[in-house]
Amino acid sequence: MKRLLRHPLAKAWLAVLMLLAAQAGGAADTVRPFASGSLEGILGARTGKPFVLVLWSLDCQYCPTELKMLGDLKRSKPALDIVLIATDPVSEASRLVSRIKGYDMGKVEQWAFADDIPERLRFEIDSRWYGEVPRTYFYNRQHQREARTGLVSRQFVEDWLVRTAVSSRSTQSR
Repeated sequence: MKRLLRHPLAKAWLAVLMLLAAQAGGAADTVRPFASGSLEGILGARTGKPFVLVLWSLDCQYCPTELKMLGDLKRSKPALDIVLIATDPVSEASRLVSRIKGYDMGKVEQWAFADDIPERLRFEIDSRWYGEVPRTYFYNRQHQREARTGLVSRQFVEDWLVRTAVSSRSTQSR
C-alpha cells in the first residue's frame, strides 16, 4: 500500500475517491479523512462559490464559542457554506460528530486530520499557519481567502456575507 501511495497520481486519486464517497453518502454524521490533496477537493467542489473553512479542535478553549455562533448563523442563513476541519485525528470521529451536533451544525461538511504528521497538513492548508485554533478562512467566489486566528465575531461574518452576497435563503443544501 505504501508503495502504491508513492505514485505521483495516487494521492490525487485517493482524494477524489474520498470526495466521491463522501458525496455519495451525503451523511451529515460523517467525518471525512483530511489528507494531502483534500483541500484541492474541497475547493474544486466549490468553484465559483464563497464558503467558510473553520479549523478547530476538541481541546480548543475558544472553538465552542465560534462554532455555536456559526451554527446560529447557519440556521438563519442556510446558504452559508461552512466546512469544518478538526485538527484532531480522524480516529476521534464519533466525538467530533457528537460535539458538532451540539452546536446545531450536524449538516455541515466535516473533516479530521488523517496524517501521522499533522504539520504536513497544516502547511498544505497555509504555510503561515502554525496550528493555533480556531483558525477561520473566508473564501470569496474567486477563492481569494481572508484568514482569521482566534474568535471571529458574528458581526465580522455578517459583514463578510454582505461583501460576498451570500443570500439568506438556501440555494442548495449540503
